[in-house]
Amino acid sequence: MKLINDIKDSTLRAIARKVEDDVPVSRQDAVYMLQTNNILDLATIAQFMRLRLHGDVAYYGVNMNLNYTNICELRCPLCAFSCNKGDKKAYLLSLDDIEKKVKIAVSYGIDEVHIVGGLNQDLDIAYFEQMFTSIKSIKPDIHIVALTAVEYDYIARKNNLSLEEVFRRLINAGVNAMPGGGAEIFSPEIRNIIAPKKISGKRWLEVMRTAHNMGLKTNATMLYNHIESAEDIADHLWQIRALQDETNGFKTFVPLQFHGKNTAIFQRHATTGYDDIRIYATSRIFLHNVPHLKVLWMYVGEKMAQVLLRLGVDDMGATYHDEKIVHSAGANTPDYGSEPYLRSLIKEVGLIPVRTTAAYNKIDTGNNNESRSH
Repeated sequence: MKLINDIKDSTLRAIARKVEDDVPVSRQDAVYMLQTNNILDLATIAQFMRLRLHGDVAYYGVNMNLNYTNICELRCPLCAFSCNKGDKKAYLLSLDDIEKKVKIAVSYGIDEVHIVGGLNQDLDIAYFEQMFTSIKSIKPDIHIVALTAVEYDYIARKNNLSLEEVFRRLINAGVNAMPGGGAEIFSPEIRNIIAPKKISGKRWLEVMRTAHNMGLKTNATMLYNHIESAEDIADHLWQIRALQDETNGFKTFVPLQFHGKNTAIFQRHATTGYDDIRIYATSRIFLHNVPHLKVLWMYVGEKMAQVLLRLGVDDMGATYHDEKIVHSAGANTPDYGSEPYLRSLIKEVGLIPVRTTAAYNKIDTGNNNESRSH
């Protein structure tokens, strides 16, 4: 039976027809999907795309988070993690501190380290070069996913270097991929309220374009459930899709649920299950040219993450040993998940767990050929 035959809502049926015919949906379509109450129809379309792209596989990673400093000159209203230099909870990890943390995590069997931090004026590019070189010396095949577009822009400006030179030096030092943080929402009006000192959405896209042209694959993110509108979300998705059409450098899109505790942003309400489903399903349908859609189980909770694996998402996220940022903003999920736990979450919804890194190369665990549970 064709997808279109399962859709009752007439507008969603027209969207389903586009999906079946590989026709990109419009921004107006995205706004409709973000506001519809026909959740089952929307979910049917998103799951059709997920199965077409990935079948019954769901990816997960075994990694650690490394937040090298929380000292940041931006102090964005949306952020509960950052500090001024003199604050009691401010910290900066030395290269020796980082080496010790990574060695411990490597002893646990991680494949990847995810590195982001604040814009700390005491750090120059040599700190990052030495950090990445040191990490690679501990485990040469470790996958380093490091620094947001905001950080690369800052390093370039602070060191009077071009973006291309910064990327060249840090790739040579060991960076393998780039996270998608700092995108927030591209709307200038909203961005001016939630992150007024952060680089613009336009600049974020320029940095990503440079990274892609340098051969670096990246994630893209979007922060939702603060003060944005459906139109703001649709525009954000459209700009991601447009750059992907140009560069083909985004491998994964990651919606990030906003957590408002300890921030200066008034949160309208806690997100509902319907809100999350609309966001993820619409993202999967709209971003037809971005291969992977990731849910961070620490942001939405384990049960909602499981639901979303059946509604468009193919990547469960990772173990995230020592996660700090979302937990600073009030997330009540654990700050670490074991590999057996993540595999069980995936198998419970009838999917086949596959361990991978940000490059989506399958890592043989001896279990990757197992059948999904019933």
